[in-house]
Amino acid sequence: MKKILVASSALVAVAFAGQAQASEKISLSLGGFMEQWVGVADEDNNAEGKNKFQSDTEVHFKGATTLDNGIEVGVAIEFGIEGGDNATDEQYLFVNGGFGQVKLGSEDGAAGDMTISAPAVGPVGANDGDLTKWISTSNVPNNSWDDGDDQKITYYTPVFGGFRAGVSYTDSADAEANDQTTNGREVVSGGVEYNGDFDAVSVSVAATGESKNEGEWYNIGANVGFANFVVGASYGEKDKEFGTTTGTYDVDGFDVGVSYAMDAATVSATYAFSDYGNGEVAAADLGLAYTLGAGVTWKSSIFWFEDDADNNTNDNDGFGAVTGLALSF
Repeated sequence: MKKILVASSALVAVAFAGQAQASEKISLSLGGFMEQWVGVADEDNNAEGKNKFQSDTEVHFKGATTLDNGIEVGVAIEFGIEGGDNATDEQYLFVNGGFGQVKLGSEDGAAGDMTISAPAVGPVGANDGDLTKWISTSNVPNNSWDDGDDQKITYYTPVFGGFRAGVSYTDSADAEANDQTTNGREVVSGGVEYNGDFDAVSVSVAATGESKNEGEWYNIGANVGFANFVVGASYGEKDKEFGTTTGTYDVDGFDVGVSYAMDAATVSATYAFSDYGNGEVAAADLGLAYTLGAGVTWKSSIFWFEDDADNNTNDNDGFGAVTGLALSF
């Protein structure tokens, strides 16, 4: 793998060699989002519930320049701003050309970027992991386990007839913007996707997966759009060996959902289920996203979940409702 990385670096260096410095210096643009939510939840295992106010805010800086040979070189930096714990979320450089795209830095891998899930438009989808912000259980439905923003190199092929492939290599898991972390847990992440339009029908399909710690996870998902509807589903499995340490059980899960757009509003219904070895967990949600203006969207979710454990100690179920505004800039 290291020989491949050295060879890739040499090819990129050759592509840049001899370029006149006629391109413009990179200027960064400002973007990002702020989401502020108000919600309530009722669950058997936590009478008091979690905080009724949640937020998620990021500030993004991005810029690029095009060299004389047409190759684009750019930078992306994202800062997470939540609960007074301000930190760099992602930071990487990218190189775009006829050869495809290369990314180097701290960012989601190819599997995380390319995985497809069933549609869910509200702030708390049954399949997006946000249930843990409102309920106490850690066993939420899941069928994708992306390793996160560790330092990595990623390559995406050009799009050929709607198809694109990607692969990422992480030398050491948990090395997010930290050159000194050398835990030896290499991660290989990859995926293949297809996006196409056929008259009034759009199709998106992806197969993704990762390998770490002698364990793997994989996922396959698809969304089909027609008229004002989007219908989708996905399925995934994870070995117990995948992760920071050896787990106690394998996990598999699926989701299915549908969304319908009407003028400024989009509604969705989503169901997700996971079998985690000593139990199973299911969740469902109804979501609403209503565009109030440029960059301003009102979103709401009503959700339900049930966690059935074999030993009955971790049994939990409940429901909740969340609403708020999502701002993009």
